[in-house]
Amino acid sequence: MQPQFELLGHEKGYWFVSQNGRLWLPNGEVPFGTAQQFGLTQKKAQSIGVWQEQPVWLVCHEMLHNMASVRTLLDTIDQSLFLLAGRAVQLAEFYRSHKFCGYCGNEMYLSTTEWCCLCDNCHQRYYPQISPSIIVAIRDKNKILLAKHTRHNQDNLYTVLAGFVEVGETIEQAVMREVYEESQISIKNIRYVTSQPWPFPNSMMLAFMADYDYGEIKIDPNELVEANWYHYSQLPKIPGYGTVARRLIEDTIILCREYEEYGS
Repeated sequence: MQPQFELLGHEKGYWFVSQNGRLWLPNGEVPFGTAQQFGLTQKKAQSIGVWQEQPVWLVCHEMLHNMASVRTLLDTIDQSLFLLAGRAVQLAEFYRSHKFCGYCGNEMYLSTTEWCCLCDNCHQRYYPQISPSIIVAIRDKNKILLAKHTRHNQDNLYTVLAGFVEVGETIEQAVMREVYEESQISIKNIRYVTSQPWPFPNSMMLAFMADYDYGEIKIDPNELVEANWYHYSQLPKIPGYGTVARRLIEDTIILCREYEEYGS
């Protein structure tokens, strides 16, 4: 990694200008050009990666207009650039929330060798927080369990179950617990699929598939509006492409079709 430095104006690349969990997206796009072109001269910047052989810069700053959620980029840009956008947002928020040491209260400074904030007084090191969370698609023969979460109620969006890993439990225990807490059903044959950094605000999504074992659906109203089994050919509105939830649903649809064709 490179340390922060003051921009001279000639620096060129993709610009992630971020503050308070948002990105500057003029015309709804990630700006590309020189620092001078976007009025960033004399702002502090840091290189956070490379995309299409061009440097990607982070500037921790609040622009007057066109600040938006990184979520708006999810299905509009290349996945590798979206991951860099997530890195930018999380680092900007990390720097903003770690200006002072939590142990002694002294002002912090940024490491020049790693994503880290350092304290000169008590020599503590702080790293960006990454919260592990699970997401799981559950199949019962030729049907998939989909739920409308309270946070998605206005969008009428249905997706698979998810939740955060708690202190002192394994990832597999978290999968079983979250499913039972939200739906009161038990699952079996849990298998890992993939992972996805999820900057809302700082999660690492660990994706699984599982099979229904027993129990009747009874939702937790604090988390879900409704949940039900859906035949793979009659799905409600589901998450868009680029999300790990969409991949899990599509992978489960394949298994549902195989069940109807081969009975297993």
